[in-house]
Amino acid sequence: MEAMDEIHVQQTRRAFLERGTLGLGSIALGALLHGGEKPRNPIGGLEGFPHFAPKAKRVIYLHMVGGPAQMDLFDYKPVMQKWYDKDLPDSVRMGQRLTTMTSGQKRFPVAPSKYKFAQKGQCGMWMNDELLPNLHQCADDICWMRSLHTEAINHEPAIAAMQTGNQITGRPCLGSWASYGLGSMNEDLPAFVVMVATPSNREQEQAISSRLWSSGYLSGEHAGVPFRSKGDPILYINNPDGVPDAVRQRTIKGINEMNELTYQELGDPETFTRIRQYEMAARMQASMPELTDLSKEPEHTFKLYGEEARKPGSFANVVLMARRLAERNVRFIQVYHNNWDHHGNVNGRMPAQCKDVDRPCYALINDLKQRGMFEDTLIIWGGEFGRTIYSQGGLSKTNYGRDHHPRCFTMWMAGGGTKGGAIYGETDDFSYNIVKNPLHIRDFHATILHLLGYDHERFSVKYQGLDQRLTGVEKAKVVKELLA
Repeated sequence: MEAMDEIHVQQTRRAFLERGTLGLGSIALGALLHGGEKPRNPIGGLEGFPHFAPKAKRVIYLHMVGGPAQMDLFDYKPVMQKWYDKDLPDSVRMGQRLTTMTSGQKRFPVAPSKYKFAQKGQCGMWMNDELLPNLHQCADDICWMRSLHTEAINHEPAIAAMQTGNQITGRPCLGSWASYGLGSMNEDLPAFVVMVATPSNREQEQAISSRLWSSGYLSGEHAGVPFRSKGDPILYINNPDGVPDAVRQRTIKGINEMNELTYQELGDPETFTRIRQYEMAARMQASMPELTDLSKEPEHTFKLYGEEARKPGSFANVVLMARRLAERNVRFIQVYHNNWDHHGNVNGRMPAQCKDVDRPCYALINDLKQRGMFEDTLIIWGGEFGRTIYSQGGLSKTNYGRDHHPRCFTMWMAGGGTKGGAIYGETDDFSYNIVKNPLHIRDFHATILHLLGYDHERFSVKYQGLDQRLTGVEKAKVVKELLA
């Protein structure tokens, strides 16, 4: 017995783990059956979450890829008309970083917006009076933020920062955090869905990478599930030709049984994620046809969203699908609309971009209102940064281009506990620097998490020895002025 005791004392940690694989695996599997990294509460989120009653149950995030020009849409700068073709003063630029696309220009000529502006709603928000005739009517429903800023000056790091809180890819995105913390409200659909709309003008599109909807260091079940606009909504969701449901079900059952054996042997959480995702896919086979069938939408829906909503892949069609997903309690719906990278030909491209988004955004707000969903659905609209007041390339009174500008840009939110008609932040006459109420994207993220019921400082995941958060380690605050 003494000899055996000595062996037990001297066994290595690896030997212990090897001997205890099945027991430890069973314990871990039991924990995972309750939802993943931490114990789950009855609605599928983490136990202890949300920290307080959320104002928003679901999110529809409309990301304008490329960076809309704030001074052509929402940041009215009438003084700039007197500055046409004059050089941007050094006192305004203050040596700030430029992209390589304009850093070699000999001049930085000011390009005033060619569009007329007018004040809209009781809030008096100045808006483009030519290209946004429908959105004008929602001015008092929208919470306007004119002082967003970020450190990133190029697209990939800027979009990563806006989506994940960090310019370095590999972190969980906002949708993954929402899925992780609050779980799913619909067993037959993913908690986090991603859709990419096709712009009517495709002059200069940016790459949209699946890294943007990655779950990062969270379990793979929290990654965004991309829905396609053509063919099967999800790849391989339907049975292959000649394969009946019974055969597909037996196949999935067999695969899951093998995955369960693998999980018991190795204890890899991602194996358990695969088991659950196979089960989700089987349930989605039944729910997807009804979800994607727009033929049952009444005619007044298409009068609201416009005839473009019948065209698969159009922004109007995708936004209508986002409403249908929200109606079925999908937690987070991410929509991307490309071609906002207006380095040139603003005159030719801005009207098409605005026509794509104007009516659908107006329709979404009003559709959610009439369904009683506006108060608990948060809509977010905006890009990864703004544009410069100076022209890139050729300049005329009616046409110009604009480079990237991270120092200030405009976004808006609506519903979900935001304060309709609020106008937050102010920029200088050149829409180049913030002069009142700066809003860093960390503060923006902290505010969104607050609307979802999270205290951003207490919402973290242990990874590589650190308490990882969406808002990072630098100070961030909830902007109370944006809340209803």
